[in-house]
Amino acid sequence: MTLKIACYGVRPNEVASFKKYNKYGYDLVLIEELLSHDNIETAKGCNAVMLRGNCVADRQNLEKLKEYGIDLVFTRTVGFNHIDLNVTKELGQRVARVPAYSPNSVAELSVTLAMMLLRHTAHTVNKTSNYDFRVDPVMFSKEIRNCKVGIIGTGKIGLTEAKLFKGLGADILGYDIYQSEDAKKVLKFVELEELLNESDIVSIHVPYIKGQNDKMINDEFISKMKDGAILINTARGEVQDNEAILRALKSNKLDGFGTDVFANETAFFFKKFNSGDEISDKVVRELVDMYPKVLVTPHVGSNTDEALKNMIEITLDNFNYILTTGKTVNEVGII
Repeated sequence: MTLKIACYGVRPNEVASFKKYNKYGYDLVLIEELLSHDNIETAKGCNAVMLRGNCVADRQNLEKLKEYGIDLVFTRTVGFNHIDLNVTKELGQRVARVPAYSPNSVAELSVTLAMMLLRHTAHTVNKTSNYDFRVDPVMFSKEIRNCKVGIIGTGKIGLTEAKLFKGLGADILGYDIYQSEDAKKVLKFVELEELLNESDIVSIHVPYIKGQNDKMINDEFISKMKDGAILINTARGEVQDNEAILRALKSNKLDGFGTDVFANETAFFFKKFNSGDEISDKVVRELVDMYPKVLVTPHVGSNTDEALKNMIEITLDNFNYILTTGKTVNEVGII
């Protein structure tokens, strides 16, 4: 029997890659929408599901999947907080993830957002696009080689970003509970307070751990940052306090904010609104309206050719290992 997999969140531009990298010949049902309560029935008749971030894999949906005979609930993402692992354990469902995909994908976006804010390119291009070619004081900027970049979370993505910034001549500071030898070759590890005090750009690359680092980027965190610094978050929206960030931007404590993530982001990400009034989260709306001081991308950090290839191939490998050996090193258990 050929494994039939319902693959959710498959964008039109990704279809060719799913077909190209399907080396095991699985029957892939490609579904553009993310898995939700409204479309759970699309999994009927399948033997497994492949999710992506922001798919809903809560008790309601997992029980439905179990009812459909689906015990393999895999995600093509590093993060797996969209899957209720307590429920999957209770129901005897197995979960696997992609432990890493192209770190350059997210790191490059972080650098891009930071450099746009540092050089005020969005502000400048916004003016020239309206035929205003005058140079104003906002367009004055520092050179990155005269800046310190603080990276919180120096795993594969954070370290890749550190290398990119180092190549541009910046001085790199790092903070992480685990200080790898590879990272020590690129950056200087310091205590968190020192990093915040000295960095012109602070970039976040930490996983979200519910109940431990919710809204870690709060008023106290920002108060320790250098005046006029730039904050970048391409990790998880749950680690940032949007209201605190908004206050810091309005007071000019922060010179700019770039983010690829928000908590509860599916309420507005991946949708088209006729006006900002339709965005239910008013703080998010205010942040978006602060463009070009605030740059928001809709969770596209991993939306690159190499990252997509890694996601598909590793997830399909996970299915193959489970089917042929009964296990995969990328299986996820209770945290």
